[in-house]
Amino acid sequence: MADQQALDEVVRFTSDLIRIDTTNRGGGDCQERPAAEYAAEQLAGAGLEPMMLERTKGRTNVVARVEGSDPSADALLVHGHLDVVPAEAADWSVPPFSGEIRDGVVWGRGAVDMKNMDAMILSVVRGWARQGLRPRRDLVIAFTADEEASAVDGSGFLADEHPELFEGCTEGISESGAFTFHDGAGRQIYPIAAGERGTGWLKLTARGRAGHGSKVNKENAVTRLAAAVTRIGEHEWPLRLTPTVREALAELAALYGIETDLTDVDRLLEKLGPAAKLVEATVRNSANPTMLEAGYKLNVIPGEAVAYVDGRYLPGGEDEFRATLDLLTGPDVDWEFSHREVALQAPVDSPTYARMRAAVEEFAPEGHVVPYCMSGGTDAKQFSRLGITGYGFAPLKLPEGFDYQALFHGVDERVPVEALHFGVRVLDRFLRTA
Repeated sequence: MADQQALDEVVRFTSDLIRIDTTNRGGGDCQERPAAEYAAEQLAGAGLEPMMLERTKGRTNVVARVEGSDPSADALLVHGHLDVVPAEAADWSVPPFSGEIRDGVVWGRGAVDMKNMDAMILSVVRGWARQGLRPRRDLVIAFTADEEASAVDGSGFLADEHPELFEGCTEGISESGAFTFHDGAGRQIYPIAAGERGTGWLKLTARGRAGHGSKVNKENAVTRLAAAVTRIGEHEWPLRLTPTVREALAELAALYGIETDLTDVDRLLEKLGPAAKLVEATVRNSANPTMLEAGYKLNVIPGEAVAYVDGRYLPGGEDEFRATLDLLTGPDVDWEFSHREVALQAPVDSPTYARMRAAVEEFAPEGHVVPYCMSGGTDAKQFSRLGITGYGFAPLKLPEGFDYQALFHGVDERVPVEALHFGVRVLDRFLRTA
């Protein structure tokens, strides 16, 4: 059982890590090293021997191994990223890198994504060191750089250049799972991630004939690009159900006493009410235009125009995604991946999933644990190259009104102290028995 010092430390560690500004603006504009040094210091205080590794100066990763009591058991990877997305201070109620603790809440960028989980990991292993405890299986702890961009300086670098550090790891856990989802009708649902949609960030390029803005031009690159972007934005992707999503729908339907009619999933989602938010983004592929670049003067038709699209595809859906983009862009617009990562699928009938469920239910007996598929992605994609099956499990017990998913990358990101305490207790319970 987590001791009082672990509960105190998780709050302090979360606040301290938030105060270390590790904003990742993309393009290499980030310095995770100060946060990595902080994490390594805490791990060393638990008697571990952390390694600090960099592909690029200042883009630092930390890896350490905790020896388990059963040498025959497969190892478990426990990972969290150190970087955060940008925050516009003028939009916030508190300075986003203050780490302020006010009225039982820790405020700041990274409070839920995901310096809270980093702090939980540190608190748990330090608590074990004080109590002389060991997990059943070896744990490889990894704090990574660059998750909020391409991960080339983080988990991608570790998986490609240092696979030996993850020897024996068959499964892993990280962010975006086991948080409280309130359905508005008194039910508390705890979704555990057992899958991720693939990442397909696209660059579209339209080429045409440059010319004067006052002349008729049937080969206008901007027009061609705009037409393709409109087709992509308005496309209705067909329904595609993965095993994880099928199980999620079945368990949610059972919770609400609704027949699981998978012949009309849209109608089933309507019946689930607010709980449909856990599933609706992962029953189809998607492609959302996000950026446009064209022209250099109002009265000049440019010869080239560029757009960017955030595409996501379900496990098994990449071929369909590619073929659909070929059709939607048409003959006058080329597209390519600016960043691509695989979709993931994890079994929900595994002993590890059962142990995660049991750990949540022990400390939240009123809760209902269900599997779900993440609409986005995590470092689990890169670690899957090593044959590691990834789950999302960063437990938080949140009060009504704390919209966990809205706080991801949102304004006034924050986490209750009691949620951190719950997370440490659940994580301690799971990791000792996993």
